Amino acid sequence: MPELPEVEVVRRGLERWVSGRVVSDVQVLHPRAVRRHLAGGEDFGARLKGHRIGLAQRRGKYLWLPLADSAQSVLAHLGMSGQLLVQPQEALDEKHLRIRMCFDDAQGTELRFVDQRTFGGLSLHDNTADGLPDVIAHIARDPLDEAFDDDAFHLALRGRRTTIKRALLDQSLISGVGNIYADEALWRAKLHYERPTGTFTRPRTAELLGHVRDVMNAALAVGGTSFDSLYVNVNGESGYFERSLDAYGREDEPCRRCGTAIRRRPWMNRSSYFCPRCQRPPRASS
Repeated sequence: MPELPEVEVVRRGLERWVSGRVVSDVQVLHPRAVRRHLAGGEDFGARLKGHRIGLAQRRGKYLWLPLADSAQSVLAHLGMSGQLLVQPQEALDEKHLRIRMCFDDAQGTELRFVDQRTFGGLSLHDNTADGLPDVIAHIARDPLDEAFDDDAFHLALRGRRTTIKRALLDQSLISGVGNIYADEALWRAKLHYERPTGTFTRPRTAELLGHVRDVMNAALAVGGTSFDSLYVNVNGESGYFERSLDAYGREDEPCRRCGTAIRRRPWMNRSSYFCPRCQRPPRASS
């Protein structure tokens, strides 16, 4: 699934091309694309028509379009293959086009939600007092958020009886970090993914957060990570951070720090990539 850098790239595109425009029509072409909007596709479109889109927002891996003249927002679930594309109105429909949103202006473009695997979708929700769609009110701030509290994160980390990668992927503790960027940050910090969180000192936590931020900012600078054509920005362009990955996806390739072969281990129905020399496992699990 897209992580913070990929979602932020999409958000920036929506801010440029969609925010401020008034919805004139919404066509729902596949019911699964609005399955989280329980009243169905026709109701979804009717509730959006005539409303102005506010400034595109993101928290962690979650993306939404607030309605500027309403206390509601359109939450986008990109899932495994969801794409939000700004296309010319005359462009041919994509094979997996699920939702089309048209606007009441002369720009000549429309917003399309394309989703090959139909795991994603759009839904309309009431906002909390903080301006978040109510269904994601429990999501923690992400490490690139100016209001992220490093000290509070450290205390919460120390208070959890878990391991560091599990903590990094806990969206109620820190949002936006997924499997790829967790492995990359842990490689940079020389930390094994099974390191107990209770062993972290403040300096170690601060160092790890620094690496998390660095790897995400580096990914943002090149448009995120694209392993296939399913992740693209609003203009249909892929990101290039895959070329800079140090750990994730590099099984049996030499560690760029010490030359030892990178290993892959099954982990929570996913994989963890690490250097067995630079990221030694904790003694309790060896």
